[in-house]
Amino acid sequence: MKENKMSNYRWTICALVFFATTVNYLDRAVISLLKPYLAAAFNWDKVQEVENYADIELAFKISYALGMLFAGRVIDKLGTKIGYAIATTLWSIAAVCHALATGTAGFALARVFLGITEAGNFPSAIKATAEWFPKKERAFATGIFNSGSNIGAIIAPLSVPFIAEKWGWQWAFILTGAIGFIWLALWFILYEVPAKHKLLSKAEFDYIHADKEASADLNAETGEPETAKVSWFRLLSFKQTWAFAIGKLLTDPIWWFYLFWLPDFLKKQYHLSNTDLAFPTAVVYIISSLGSVGGGYLPMKLINSGWQVFKARKTSMLIYAFCVIPIVFAQIAGSVNMWLAVLVIGLAAAAHQAWSANIFTTVSDMFPKRATGSVTGIGGMFGGLGGILLTALVQKGMFKYYESINDIQTGYYIMFFICGAAYLLAWLIMHFLVPRMKPITLN
Repeated sequence: MKENKMSNYRWTICALVFFATTVNYLDRAVISLLKPYLAAAFNWDKVQEVENYADIELAFKISYALGMLFAGRVIDKLGTKIGYAIATTLWSIAAVCHALATGTAGFALARVFLGITEAGNFPSAIKATAEWFPKKERAFATGIFNSGSNIGAIIAPLSVPFIAEKWGWQWAFILTGAIGFIWLALWFILYEVPAKHKLLSKAEFDYIHADKEASADLNAETGEPETAKVSWFRLLSFKQTWAFAIGKLLTDPIWWFYLFWLPDFLKKQYHLSNTDLAFPTAVVYIISSLGSVGGGYLPMKLINSGWQVFKARKTSMLIYAFCVIPIVFAQIAGSVNMWLAVLVIGLAAAAHQAWSANIFTTVSDMFPKRATGSVTGIGGMFGGLGGILLTALVQKGMFKYYESINDIQTGYYIMFFICGAAYLLAWLIMHFLVPRMKPITLN
């Protein structure tokens, strides 16, 4: 460690995790922008386009849900540095492999590989944040790195259609997938656990571990995070685990809906071309990135003002839940001007990211660091299950029906109503299960 002068190296770690999350969502979002190109390349009609794309999306969600269950366990076992590196290497390879697909089955196989490997991002990111930040800063740090999902979604529409137009859809997968290997080099150069990092001052180390329960979660001999295994069955016996899991089950699918279907909505509702939809799609995610960072800042401000952690977290999440409700009126606003709909959807996406920054942080609020990866993985699996149900029941069922009768706008209206209600329902269930989000002790 450096001399006892307060350093700020933890924000370098936050920047690394932000970069990884950006790459993760960039690789995930590419296919949503290539749907028209794939339909043309493989001669899908309008109904086949909806059905085949939903099948490809479903393959990703099923594999992501399964991957999340095991990813958290693997990250807790291997540690953040090695676990994150392996996950990023594998999902970057999977992203590039999409260029080899020759039809629906090939894309589904590539999405399975991508889903399993991309599941490693958030357990790794949350674990890194728990290791490097005190509780009062975790939601803010999570909001910053989670905004990488918005940046990835912004970069995608501004680059992917143009790459596809100039060099073909295969190169869109290859070029975006290769970015992960740049991150990998930076990760090995810059990352280490706080106890071993040479650029971390003792003052910053003490600040990171200032929470009462933080020092108890360190190995007494090495000063590193405790890594004793905690079984899934043990974790599932806690209401805190179920509160997080159900919150993810109800709200994760909404973000995936934006990610995978927003370009389709803009194209069909406002008859935009493949390149013209790039800017309004990017605007939605620019707005949502502000929500991600601001969503982490509000509870930190409340905690610094003397609020208890659980009260600051829950109050903030309730505010964000109410901010999603206007999306119910997105199409009504859009009938006046398309940009009003873009702004309303952007507000809802921003509220989701603010919510997401805080629901992730509830894991490190309620669980010791050695269990954060596993609990995040369990919650991520439930979020994936919610996405699977949404695709199977709404998108493969409802969207296919309304597309067949040339009334897809009604399908989107129903979907926006679901978006508006999901967060308040999730907040009420979480509040019922853990009114004060009491931390638990794992012996």
